Amino acid sequence: MSIRPMVKSALGEKNVRVLRQLKRQITGKPAAPVKPTGLAAISHDLNKLAVHFKTDKWGTHRYTRHYQRHLQHLKNRKFNLLEIGIGGYNRAGQGGASLRMWKAFFPNAQIFGMDIQDKSFVDEDRITTFIGDQSDPDSLKAIAEKIGEIDVIIDDGSHRSPHVITTFETLFPLLKDGGIYAVEDTQSSYWPEWMGSEDLDAKDTSMGLLKRLTDGLNYEEFVDESYEPTYTDRNVVGVHFYHNLVIIEKGKNAEGSNKRSALKQRYAKS
Repeated sequence: MSIRPMVKSALGEKNVRVLRQLKRQITGKPAAPVKPTGLAAISHDLNKLAVHFKTDKWGTHRYTRHYQRHLQHLKNRKFNLLEIGIGGYNRAGQGGASLRMWKAFFPNAQIFGMDIQDKSFVDEDRITTFIGDQSDPDSLKAIAEKIGEIDVIIDDGSHRSPHVITTFETLFPLLKDGGIYAVEDTQSSYWPEWMGSEDLDAKDTSMGLLKRLTDGLNYEEFVDESYEPTYTDRNVVGVHFYHNLVIIEKGKNAEGSNKRSALKQRYAKS
């Protein structure tokens, strides 16, 4: 038996750690870093947090890897996140998994959830829930007013196109410049049973709205001089489409255009 196991056996693990610490202090060597354990050990990884809290944002779907990419810059900042749809439907005591995931990933953020059902059992430090109806603009505005400045909005609500459209048209203007707006489960846009449409060019579906945003990104290139840019034309700077998930970046969309120099003949008389 070597001397090290004998010393550890005689002194005990706790005393051995104390002696090691004293040795480092005497020799001037830095203390060995303490490796995080439990939830802290995975707090940097949204995929692992999703599995830990049992949210379908990873597993059933593949959303968290995209969220990590688009929200990583907010990791340690103080900000407000609102998620519409808390989960669990009307089943007592169920829901709140993704709110807990966001709380663990963003240690300095305030996490808010809205649901048509009472989910107040989810409330805890840095998590606040509201009862609200995403098909009602007044309900959405009232909750936004209670929250104040909102940096991230995630629509994981009913997934019905009219509700998704109402929510976006109501809350996107209230989102902070530089903020992120996400729409989940956009597959329902193609399902008539879920108030969607089989027509890929349908204008009144959630995907119809979201696809139009990509044209709006380039409104400065339109040659129709009578065209009046919409609010989203002027305030969307990025649209990212993933399988069943769309992420929108808000900002001032005014980079200018070279169309007059490129289309000299068209604009020669103007």
